[in-house]
Amino acid sequence: MTATDPTKAKAPAAGLGADLGLSDEDLLGMYRMVALARAVDERMWILNRAGRIPFVISGQGHEGAQVGVTWAFQRGHDWIAPFYRSIAMCMTFGMTARDIMLAQYAKASDPSSGGRQMPGHYGDRRHNLLSVSSPVATQILHAVGIALAAKIRGTGQVALTAMGEGSSNQGDVHEALNFAAIHRLPFIFLVENNGYAISVPAAMEVSVPDVAMRAAGYGIPGVVVDGGDVLACYAAARTAVERARAGDGPTLIEAKVIRLTGHSSDDQQTKYRSDEELAASKGRDALPHFRDQLRAAGVLTEAIEAALTAEIVAIVDDATEFAEAEPDPDPSTAMRWVYAEDWPAETPPPWGFGDGSHG
Repeated sequence: MTATDPTKAKAPAAGLGADLGLSDEDLLGMYRMVALARAVDERMWILNRAGRIPFVISGQGHEGAQVGVTWAFQRGHDWIAPFYRSIAMCMTFGMTARDIMLAQYAKASDPSSGGRQMPGHYGDRRHNLLSVSSPVATQILHAVGIALAAKIRGTGQVALTAMGEGSSNQGDVHEALNFAAIHRLPFIFLVENNGYAISVPAAMEVSVPDVAMRAAGYGIPGVVVDGGDVLACYAAARTAVERARAGDGPTLIEAKVIRLTGHSSDDQQTKYRSDEELAASKGRDALPHFRDQLRAAGVLTEAIEAALTAEIVAIVDDATEFAEAEPDPDPSTAMRWVYAEDWPAETPPPWGFGDGSHG
């Protein structure tokens, strides 16, 4: 599937997951992660509206693509440079519901930044998750740098970065893709196209129907996949990862996803999206679609579903209570690790510098 003919990747028609080498355990694990990420995200909105946390930038509608793509990578070995909607991606790669909530509450034990960054800036060196930066698209340069290091060192690692279609218009993207293509780096670029850059529709921000068409300019594959189809996303990513590990270079994957919420908790999307459009988008939601797939295949039984639902409720409640009870950062430490003279002489912080001695 090339950028000049971005055919839609499809999940196997028979034997759910079998053609992809996925067991029933894998399928249930993927579904659990999609459902857990959605539940964590929904709780974040409740906490925000209750005045408990200051800001939410949501991944609702992106979870299927994030879990499907990330599942094809090797946890603890490969690297991901996520973006602000990458809740499901970060959790699939090892972050817990507690970790996400600690970031939302900006607690001292927050593994992303020790409470130093605003919500949505996820990262955890324990899981090879590079810290998110506020300027959009800068993470692609970092991920390509990691891919270059992996190639030089011969580690067999693959680097992934993700962003929205609006961010994909930044100049950093051209520089990174051009460099990655020239040097055939083990790199995968995931564009999660939800149709809006804040309130600007895709037709007014991208001059081509598919961002993946741009891959042709770099001589690399460009694949368009239905972001509401978890298995199709996994299939596309598995092929891209295999290419990358084999030394065949990068791939651009564009997942057509939906955005079920406003751009953030400070946005009111009903001002620029009609009721009809919002209702139609819910029909492409990966969570119920994947649930129905697994039910039809006999993988998700009533007993298993009930147990998973109860487990997820307990996890989200625990994460909320845990984060609420954790101490806030000590104001006297605000200047640590800001200036060079304060680092690395002092005790390494828990979120990723120093010798890694943290919990």
